[in-house]
Amino acid sequence: MLPENITAIVARNETWTGEAATESYEAGWAHEVIIFVRALKAPVGPQPVAEVEISPDGMHWLPEGTVLPLPTRKDETRAARIKHFGNWLRLHVRLDHGASTTVLVTIHAKA
Repeated sequence: MLPENITAIVARNETWTGEAATESYEAGWAHEVIIFVRALKAPVGPQPVAEVEISPDGMHWLPEGTVLPLPTRKDETRAARIKHFGNWLRLHVRLDHGASTTVLVTIHAKA
């Protein structure tokens, strides 16, 4: 039997400034997840690390512990692997004043 896999787009062509987060994704069925972040345009200013966050209900969030440096140039892609995450996932970031990035963020989950 083949394992179940799914790709979910949780941010598409979004320009992040200040505090931003992806759509939440319910992945409790999955054993492992990889989150990919691709810069669709050249980022402006210093690019911070984003935090993977988990939630018991998709509304109240806390850091999972995995961080992901945001891409620093157009078309660069970064990834983070997550194993023990409960049910709900998202990516959260705080950019400095004047900094921005336009991203495509996908979650790849495998049962």
